[in-house]
Amino acid sequence: MTKKTNIRPEIATISSSSELRRWYWLKVELAAQARRLGVKSSGGKFTILERLCYFYDTTDKKWPGDEGPKIVSKFDWHSSELTKDTIITDNYSNTKNVRRFFQTHIDKRFKFNVDFLDWFKGNIGKTLGDAEQYWQAQRANPTSTKIKPHNQFNQYARDFMSDNPSLDMKDVRRFWALKKMLPSETGRHEYERSDLKLLVTK
Repeated sequence: MTKKTNIRPEIATISSSSELRRWYWLKVELAAQARRLGVKSSGGKFTILERLCYFYDTTDKKWPGDEGPKIVSKFDWHSSELTKDTIITDNYSNTKNVRRFFQTHIDKRFKFNVDFLDWFKGNIGKTLGDAEQYWQAQRANPTSTKIKPHNQFNQYARDFMSDNPSLDMKDVRRFWALKKMLPSETGRHEYERSDLKLLVTK
C-alpha cells in the first residue's frame, strides 16, 4: 500500500485507489499510468481515473463502466429530416445535420457547447423542440449554468473570484497551480480562503 504524504508523488509509484484520488492529475498522466498497467487508456480523464481505481481495488483490468447499454435505435442523425418533434434517441450524434437544424431554429451562428452536449446525454426521449427551449433558457440566463462536478478548475475559479473580486484570472491560475499540488482527502480541490496564504514567501 502506498504511504500517504503531503508531497505529490509520481503517479507510477501509486498502488491504491484511495491514494490516487487524493491528488489532482492531468489526463495525460492518468492515460500513461493506465498503459503501464495494461488498463484501457482511451476516453475522458475521469473515465480513465475510474478504470485505474477499479484495477487497484480488484486487479481486474476490465472496468464494468465500459460495458454501456446496448444501442437499439437506428435513426440516421446524419441525413434524416429533423423537426422540433424529432425524438432524441439513444444513438444521438452531434452531426452537421443537427447543427444546421439549430442554426435554422435558434441562430445561424449556433455552435454546440459542453453544457448543451451534456443535456442531450441525460434527455433521451425528449425532442429537439425541448432541446431548443433548454438552449434559449440558458442563453437568457447564462449564470444559471451549473458547473459539472468533475470540472474542478472552473468551480475553483468561480469561487475564488466571488471571494476575491479585486483579483483576476491570472491570480486564479497562480493559486490553482499551487492548490492542485496538495493532497485532498475528499478527492476534490476546492477553494478555501486559506489558499491565499499559499503564496506567502518565507
